[in-house]
Amino acid sequence: MPAPQNAISLTLDGTPDFPSVVLQALYRITRRSTPELRRAIRAGEPIFTAALFGTDHIDVVPRLEKTVDYLGGLGIPFTLHEWVDGSREEIAVQLMREIIEAADGSSA
Repeated sequence: MPAPQNAISLTLDGTPDFPSVVLQALYRITRRSTPELRRAIRAGEPIFTAALFGTDHIDVVPRLEKTVDYLGGLGIPFTLHEWVDGSREEIAVQLMREIIEAADGSSA
């Protein structure tokens, strides 16, 4: 998978084996199929990546925020990464929100 250029990705910590109800909820939020989600979880890859700039921004960023809120509400640990020009850095949820707010301001 090529590295995102300007994005935020969410990767689950560990390889949890979720019941179908959790996978179904993640499917509804992320629009990734259950097999895609299971593969990403097992491989330690992001279950969701939101491009910060571009035509999909308005659709993917709310899904990222909903995924963070859903997993946080269940107490499921995850890691967020900010991708800038192909390199990544781990970030906290609060910084994710600040980055999204700044991106929303620049796309308006």
